[in-house]
Amino acid sequence: MPINDAILRLLQAGINSLAAYLAAHVLLCLLPAFFIAGAMTALIPKETITRFLGRDSSKWVSYPAAAIGGFVLAVCSCTIMPLFAGIYKKGAGIGPAMTFLFVGPAVNILAISFTGVQIGMDIALARLILALIFGTLIGGLIMAWIFQKDDKAHQQETNGLFSQRAKLSSPTIALFILLMGILIVGTLQVNALSSSMLDIEIEAAWAPRLQEELTRLKMVNADGESAGVTVQGLMLIVLLVFVAAAAWRGFSHADEGISAAALAALGLISFTVLAAALKIDATASGLSIGLTGRLAVETGLIAAAWLLGAAFIPAREIGNWLWETLRFMKQIIPLLLLGVFLAGVARALIPPAWVARVAGQNTLMANLAAVLFGVFAYFPTLVEVPVAQTFLSLGMHRGPLLAYLLADPELSLQSILITESVIGRKKTAMYVGLVVLFSTLSGYLFGLTLGS
Repeated sequence: MPINDAILRLLQAGINSLAAYLAAHVLLCLLPAFFIAGAMTALIPKETITRFLGRDSSKWVSYPAAAIGGFVLAVCSCTIMPLFAGIYKKGAGIGPAMTFLFVGPAVNILAISFTGVQIGMDIALARLILALIFGTLIGGLIMAWIFQKDDKAHQQETNGLFSQRAKLSSPTIALFILLMGILIVGTLQVNALSSSMLDIEIEAAWAPRLQEELTRLKMVNADGESAGVTVQGLMLIVLLVFVAAAAWRGFSHADEGISAAALAALGLISFTVLAAALKIDATASGLSIGLTGRLAVETGLIAAAWLLGAAFIPAREIGNWLWETLRFMKQIIPLLLLGVFLAGVARALIPPAWVARVAGQNTLMANLAAVLFGVFAYFPTLVEVPVAQTFLSLGMHRGPLLAYLLADPELSLQSILITESVIGRKKTAMYVGLVVLFSTLSGYLFGLTLGS
């Protein structure tokens, strides 16, 4: 095959992958998750978590606090490192600190949400539960026990960080409940939410013609099947473009004050989430718009969040929240889209037989290979998910897939080097070995439950 044709084929594979991804509305499912991550960073004082991590804190308090802290702070593996270094140097015990380091990038709200939407809730729940268990086990029962003498010496460096007090307000807690409700309702696939309660027929001669043209533009989805964009899918893609522009304009200086542009961006985002809850189909004569149970529930939740924020959350905190939300979007979405594109290219390059031969069966060696791949081929938060989805479509067993997803956020080369600079070579070697061991075994045991 000529070089130009080969390059064109790879570009087409990447574009097809990206178009199919956008048409599946995954970013719409993640919009509430971005707002939750931003709220966690802006509205929850870090002292509410870090003050429980001192070496003298009860283990029944410090380890759950470290695990929950990783989830609450919603950070990726690159962002967790300075936080880990900070709490350790301020006096956190080696056990809680390592639990915090392991759990943080593995179970943040964005990663778990995206894993569930793209790959399946079985993998997402296994990733969440095993990361919490292994983080506590590695840090609490092994690292803290092996290095207890060093930990006692380290205790002398503790300063006043862990004595600070901070309280989470009731309106903030209520806001998190509403945001989690929006996220869950938007992704939950049950008939009560997805079925239409009322169908409205609209005369629109352009709709069937547009759908016919879109159907011709076939694209390859994650399973390698041919899939066309729907009229609703195209509408939502256009809305996402406007959302990106509006958020960029409205949230960029929200920490300095909430402007009309910020409110307009929030309104457009709310409208887009509700538009995704509709059931729109092109018919022979126009459009059929189905009002679903999801639309009714999300309308109530979004309205309640608006009212709660306006009445009880200070404008300064809302501004910081919106700014942090935009920061997450700018940090993650470009990398996410690039990752989806490159995953499509990789799918065209990697022979399915190679993946099936290396990791198509649930063996210990296959799980170990998946873990080691995560060490040498690090991907930023969420980008590992479309990569994993690509491997799944190429024949990887779900056991090694889980092993890869557990190890990838923890064991990149840069993370290993930074960890060594903080806690030393001996502790880092022990940590890396334990993560490799537990990730490999967890993938293998998970695969056994599915059948090899």
